[in-house]
Amino acid sequence: MFKKISFLILLLLSCEALASEKLIIAHRGASGYLPEHTLASKALAYGFGVPYLEQDLAMTKDDKLVVVHDIYLDRISNVASVFPNRARKDGRYYVIDFTLAEIKSLNFTEGFEYKNGKKVQVYKDRFPMDKSSFKIHSFEEEIEFIQGLNKSMGKDVGLYVEIKMPWFHTQEGKDIAKATLLTLKKYGLTSKDSKVFFQSFDYPNLLYVKNTLMKELGMELKLIALIGKNEWNETYELKDGKWQSYDFNTLLDEKNMSEIAKIVDGLGPSYDMLFDTQKSKKGKIVINDLVKNAHKHKLLVHPYTLRKDNLPSYASNINELFEAVLFKANADGVFTDFPDLALEFLKNAKP
Repeated sequence: MFKKISFLILLLLSCEALASEKLIIAHRGASGYLPEHTLASKALAYGFGVPYLEQDLAMTKDDKLVVVHDIYLDRISNVASVFPNRARKDGRYYVIDFTLAEIKSLNFTEGFEYKNGKKVQVYKDRFPMDKSSFKIHSFEEEIEFIQGLNKSMGKDVGLYVEIKMPWFHTQEGKDIAKATLLTLKKYGLTSKDSKVFFQSFDYPNLLYVKNTLMKELGMELKLIALIGKNEWNETYELKDGKWQSYDFNTLLDEKNMSEIAKIVDGLGPSYDMLFDTQKSKKGKIVINDLVKNAHKHKLLVHPYTLRKDNLPSYASNINELFEAVLFKANADGVFTDFPDLALEFLKNAKP
């Protein structure tokens, strides 16, 4: 009987340890509750107890880094009404066409889109659009905010940095990767021991970061290769003098992973890439070998983005999706708009 009790205790402890190793990354902060990437959203996620907060970065006209998900401003601000004549020919208002001061003059809000000429909130049950007062801030301001909280709260919450479309910034004459690394170095974040992940959908740019920039700057950060779907046209690479859409299947193919592991520390796929979506259905989510193959090559896997208000057809609730991603597929962490729910799930998890 004593041996059985001891075994059960060890099993429970090992399960708790496994759950505690899973990273919950606050996707754009606690963006399920407050407008994405605002300091209020980051503070709420910090208060929930997450180990990492995400920062998406784009560059301004005056070479400043701002924390914003898109290279555009029109989905999350009043830029169209404040600067009505500053759109490009495609109708979009690009971050890179505005100074930091101009961007800070804007009001930041919950994401929206236009339907029949009217603004419609994308996630209708989230924080009401155009209510309260929110502003865009710089990357340096967010680092200082998080480091300040770490000091006052006695914690060590990390940064999970994504540079947005380096290929686009290159076309515009800006090196967003170098600017980001220089900023991280300024704040003493230079090694793999630093609580920082550096990620991008632009794998060719990550090669440049690994093989050139970090060597020049004396840095060695943990790198994550984000994986998109080819139809998104998320990344372009320069080949034979022409910009061509990048083929993400290269990162998904197991035969390439030994070489990929020499460049990056992990992969960041869309969570549905972990499943056989044709065979999966409610009550039976079928996993594939993506995480297993990545782990063979000691690559971490941090899928994105789990949302309780945008579930796939094969998941009945957010906990079922957390279970499938973190334990059935065995991913090492997950990005979510609802970090409190993920932390609560892990607290009660029995893998």
